[in-house]
Amino acid sequence: MTTSKHKVIVVTGASSGIGKTGALRLISEGYTVYGAARSVDKMQDLVVAGGHALPLDVTDASSVKQAVAQVLKEQGRIDVLWNNAGYSVAGAVEDVPLLDARQQFEVNLFGVAEITKTVLPQMRKQRSGLIINTSSVGGKVFSPLNAWYHASKFALEGWSDALRLELAAFNIDVVVLEPGGIKTDFGRTMYEPLLKRAEGGAYEAFTQRIAASYERYYTANDSTLSPPSVVGEAVAKIVQSTRPPTRYAVGYMARTALALRWLLSDRLFSRMIMTQF
Repeated sequence: MTTSKHKVIVVTGASSGIGKTGALRLISEGYTVYGAARSVDKMQDLVVAGGHALPLDVTDASSVKQAVAQVLKEQGRIDVLWNNAGYSVAGAVEDVPLLDARQQFEVNLFGVAEITKTVLPQMRKQRSGLIINTSSVGGKVFSPLNAWYHASKFALEGWSDALRLELAAFNIDVVVLEPGGIKTDFGRTMYEPLLKRAEGGAYEAFTQRIAASYERYYTANDSTLSPPSVVGEAVAKIVQSTRPPTRYAVGYMARTALALRWLLSDRLFSRMIMTQF
């Protein structure tokens, strides 16, 4: 049995935001941490802190195989895989090209599946392992102009639950992270492409109104949005736990939003969402 502080952890999407902050937290806890992302140069602070920087493109099968092989060659095992790589394609359903929508799924779902499938043979051999998938409150609730992002996260939620059932016999667990409002560049990066997609189209005025509201939200709540460290803290607890909850809702308004979604009908919840815009 591997002791908790000797666990080998792979974190995808570790070049910024939640992934980087979480990887640094895990390094500080004494784990052997491989931060993985396309931009290795953006992960040098992980190396300085005592971790490893791993080149990885989750949408490239050969890149995934090489990354996993490198970890196994150097460490001989992988105890935790934190699938954190993801992004958002924003825009009205009609305005987002299906090529872009498919790429959203390639990263947020199929990329997760690619690296998970590559790691699982080793975890089954070990008869132990933990898969942590970063979903979102947006995997349970919905908002305008985010249909493709919500679709990818709703899919990840169901995929994770089914995977948990399949892996139970091998002593491998699956936990879903559902972050709420986190202070990163994730939301802010969507404004420009969002507005560009809507230019001259049927949804231009609607998009401008919604985008302005999103921008006001991120500006007005800058002091109340949760720091990325709350997610890193949750992941540290998950890794340390012998039987963690299957889901962790963390960050600003996460539990409130999920509770309202459970309590309200679809139409009442939709009405409440639109009052925010």
